[in-house]
Amino acid sequence: MALTVLSVSTISACRTSPAATALEWQSCRGSGLDPRQECTRIQVPLDYSHPDGEQITLAVSRIRSAHPESRHGVMLLVPGGPGGPGLNQPSTASAKLPAAVRDIYDLASFDPRGSGESTTADCRLDPDDLVLERFRGWPRGDGDISANIAVSQRIAKGCADNGGALMRSMGTRTEARDMDRVRAALGENTISAWGESYGTYATSVYATLFPERTDRILLDSNDDPAPERVEREWNANYAVGVEDRFPDFARWASDPANPDRVADTPEAVRTEFLDLAARLDSAPLPWPGSRLGQLTGNGLRQMLLDALYRDDRFPDLARMIRAAAASATLPEAEPGPPERVVQQRTAVAVGTICNDAAWPTTISDYVGAVAKSRAEHPLTAGLPQNVSPCTFWPYPAAEKTVVTPDGPSNVLMIQNLRDPATPYGGALNLRTAYGDRARMITVGSGGHGAYPSPLSCANEAVERFLRDGTRPDRDLTCR
Repeated sequence: MALTVLSVSTISACRTSPAATALEWQSCRGSGLDPRQECTRIQVPLDYSHPDGEQITLAVSRIRSAHPESRHGVMLLVPGGPGGPGLNQPSTASAKLPAAVRDIYDLASFDPRGSGESTTADCRLDPDDLVLERFRGWPRGDGDISANIAVSQRIAKGCADNGGALMRSMGTRTEARDMDRVRAALGENTISAWGESYGTYATSVYATLFPERTDRILLDSNDDPAPERVEREWNANYAVGVEDRFPDFARWASDPANPDRVADTPEAVRTEFLDLAARLDSAPLPWPGSRLGQLTGNGLRQMLLDALYRDDRFPDLARMIRAAAASATLPEAEPGPPERVVQQRTAVAVGTICNDAAWPTTISDYVGAVAKSRAEHPLTAGLPQNVSPCTFWPYPAAEKTVVTPDGPSNVLMIQNLRDPATPYGGALNLRTAYGDRARMITVGSGGHGAYPSPLSCANEAVERFLRDGTRPDRDLTCR
């Protein structure tokens, strides 16, 4: 369905915009959506250093408050990734929130530039290089990174050659400016935001660049704001996060009452996993339905990384371990998203990660760091310290962002203690950076994504904040 495009390049960032009433909202495309969700498009500058130059399109969505008389404002739902879609997040969030919270906000979101229904990017990569066990820097079973170098060089070249000015424009500071254009287009002086995973960093950059335009800020599963390293630090943090989280899986997978039990003790589960991955390094097994046609050691390691995000993924990993250990027929691989979607998300991820910070270019440094990481953190086998497409990125890094306590005290963070992707230590660094501007709820749980929580203590604190702006007097731990 064609959507009307409205330029917001001249909308004031500091006042309610009369242009907001001119947005033409229509039903969103897709299945399983809340029927109240509607979509539109706005235009934003391709390059914010030339705001009146070439414009690109952002797809924006919303679900309006069911009770306008008690409406507090707009809550912008900031997607993860980088490269994750946001357009359908109002439907997802509406289902999570209690009515007392949901009904006081217009829930809004957007597809980040380069993805989804917004102006799209495409690196035209070999589909085999998009498979996560190749796209991510899993070394060979013996620690060799030659294949990783070759894949990273191909991806960097494909994105640089085919991505054009759109690829060069990507980055978290640009996304924050796009978020502010969304705020202005919606006619709001200030905006609340709920960022998850990478969205916590994008929202933090927004709150740093535009502190006076923020209302209530909720950050769930928090990225380390390390200004010199940014995504390099997040990659390194996987080594810690996976070690923090794996014991949850090991306890579950050694429970005598578990029909998918892997081994008799948590220690034996760890040994079984490491031994099986090493065996698959040298003798992969046929894997029906998978892109590469076989399960390698790195394929199993990537499955572990994915499974640790949520407890409900544990059974699939355990069944794969049991089948592979017995050299039996493996469970069929689940179909992934369409290739064009994966191409878009990969392009946005590469553009954002590589433009946000400079990466080392000396290969010998990576070789040494991978060897050290493999010895200290065998579950991640050197991945967190390996080369990436950013090692070969031809463009300079963007200006760094330093999160500080400057701005209103309106930030509430929520963080699982054992998060494999955004570990607790990194969240503490963001909490420190915010100072008294933030409070943090620590949840004694595992997995990626802390709200809604199985603990009512955490949910009540989040919902009180979203409902009336009241934060805990001090940082809170829920166990």
